[in-house]
Amino acid sequence: MTTTPILPLTLEDFLKKPNIDESPAWEYINGEVIQKPMPKTHHSRLQLKLASAIELVAEASQVALAFPELRCTFGGRSVVPDIAVVYWDKIPLNNAGEPENSAIFFAPDWTIEILSPNQKSTKVIDNILHCLEHGSPLGWLIDPDDKSIFVFQPQQTPRVYKADLSNNETPQETLPILDKIELYLTANKIFSW
Repeated sequence: MTTTPILPLTLEDFLKKPNIDESPAWEYINGEVIQKPMPKTHHSRLQLKLASAIELVAEASQVALAFPELRCTFGGRSVVPDIAVVYWDKIPLNNAGEPENSAIFFAPDWTIEILSPNQKSTKVIDNILHCLEHGSPLGWLIDPDDKSIFVFQPQQTPRVYKADLSNNETPQETLPILDKIELYLTANKIFSW
């Protein structure tokens, strides 16, 4: 009995598949097709509130836009960060001056991932590091269960910011935000949402 080896799916073939953007979205990582986990309430709430907070200041000043679940294809991968923040001048626009209704084919300027229950952090961190290797200046991994935020920046050791909701009197360090976005957030503020 002979078997025919299964050839790996190419990125181009993956992008032609009709169901890759169904909820939850599918990602293409190192030749593998992986479906993101379905978010739960904590994940969804943090995603909504954080994207809204970023959008409130970044869009008004035309600095950037925050896109929940935007497909980003670059560097041989196709990933769907929970929030992709893209500087205004990089956003592809149509003839009416509106953002194109499509994926982007470059690394987002700020990639934000929110860990879902039972999701392994290794794959998520790998995606954040891939973004940084391809030009993203900032990446966040938010862990709702641990109430912590891991911040990744190129050429720097990752930092962890933990919420302490039992003591709102003690000032917390402000989290690094993408340049030009006038937003001041702490781990306590984010996890109070």
